[in-house]
Amino acid sequence: MLLGSGELGRELTISLKRLGCKVVACDKYENAPAMQLADEALIFDMLDEELLRSHINSVDPDLIVPEIEAINTQVLLDIEADRIVVPSGRAVDLTMNRDRIRDRATEIGLNTAKYGYADNLNDMLNIYDAMECKVVVKPVMSSSGKGQSTIPASDPSAAKAAWQYAVDNMRGNRPKVIIEEFIDFDYEITLLTIRQKDHETVYCPVIKHQQVDGDFKISEQGTFEMGSLEKEAQVIAKHITDDLGGYGLFGVEFFIRGDEVIFSELSPRPHDTGLLTLYTQDLSEFDLHARAILHLPIVSVKILRNGACHTINASQVSDNYSVHGVAEIEKIIGVEAMLFGKPDSYPNRRLGIIFAPDVETAKLARKKISLKY
Repeated sequence: MLLGSGELGRELTISLKRLGCKVVACDKYENAPAMQLADEALIFDMLDEELLRSHINSVDPDLIVPEIEAINTQVLLDIEADRIVVPSGRAVDLTMNRDRIRDRATEIGLNTAKYGYADNLNDMLNIYDAMECKVVVKPVMSSSGKGQSTIPASDPSAAKAAWQYAVDNMRGNRPKVIIEEFIDFDYEITLLTIRQKDHETVYCPVIKHQQVDGDFKISEQGTFEMGSLEKEAQVIAKHITDDLGGYGLFGVEFFIRGDEVIFSELSPRPHDTGLLTLYTQDLSEFDLHARAILHLPIVSVKILRNGACHTINASQVSDNYSVHGVAEIEKIIGVEAMLFGKPDSYPNRRLGIIFAPDVETAKLARKKISLKY
């Protein structure tokens, strides 16, 4: 039972179907990408406790696989004694909420940015004033940069606007934000970390990614070296994923500043920046997640070719958009396009992605794509 049916859920569905699984894809809207390939589809609000419990009981799944944040995680915690939640109910509950996973990271001694929480505007302004630095304000429950903004020190009007933007764009029903020290990092990475039941934890080669307004736009793999910092990131990733428990692929994000590896966030599932592994690796992050949750052994992960990707994002609301220029970019050696098949568009919604041998080629190809609404 797949809870969330976007582009990540679609690719996971393909990997699971190849291994003989029956997939029931769930989301809050019709014709979501994973629903187009799954055996069955259910359309409902997964934040609704009664509906979620009812559908789980009706489907009676062997595995419940969360793929998005907007889920009533208390239900998953309650039912875990009788059902398998991937990677675990505790892992999903902690990581779906930025405050809980950040607190846990601090408790186990990970290096993080300074931060504080607020569930009302006055508390938010007090924490912001006390930090006396540039900060990032995010809802504790959101994804893909929704509700995130960066504000300079000593700008109360910007802080008020950031609070409202976060609350307006949060997921779930928790009007709470995290106020986080802005890290002037050299670059950001995702370390895809795979916990296995009967075998050692394995790691994909590091993915470097670039975000715009908190949402991933470009990632690359195999095109850079981190030296000893990669091993340090692996040690940290193993520490926190072992603490969370369960089996499957985790997307662990870090800031790299000089020789510092600073923990940022963690997803208990395939990561959007890891879409690139469909192009670069012998086993994609979706293949790896499927194998890990089915307890099939993963001995190693290999890069078949270096690569980069660039997302295709919408700029307007439309239920009749079209993507143009795919044939043009496919003429470029090493370039591939993937469209997600989403039924409608809205500003910044990811509609597809371009794979290329390097970042510059990916950017060049993206310029040839146009959207019509």
